[in-house]
Amino acid sequence: MSQRDLVDLRDALRAFAAARDWDSYHTPKNLVMALSAEVGELTDLFQWLTAEEARDAMKDPDLAWNVRDELADVMHYLTRLADKLDVDLVEAAFAKIERNERRFPTGSLVPVPLEKSTGNGEG
Repeated sequence: MSQRDLVDLRDALRAFAAARDWDSYHTPKNLVMALSAEVGELTDLFQWLTAEEARDAMKDPDLAWNVRDELADVMHYLTRLADKLDVDLVEAAFAKIERNERRFPTGSLVPVPLEKSTGNGEG
């Protein structure tokens, strides 16, 4: 993993968009749509691979380059979206892990139902 963090990436993406006067186009709706399109491009790389071929994807230099490129696009749009919505991705991800730990306790294959989130970080 890189020593650079999401703050560095967020700041670089802000600067990149500002330098091109793209900020007005980076609305949450547009960013979600772009994110979805990039996830689709990543999906396309794996669509017809067997499970074994998918596991070995990074051994194929051409496929590996494309996978890295599409993952970067997904990361860029996700980071930009979170920035526009003022969501701390790292905190949100760890909060989700905590909820999943309660929902999927070790030794159990059956999920424990959780109440829907109220949007305030609870549930």
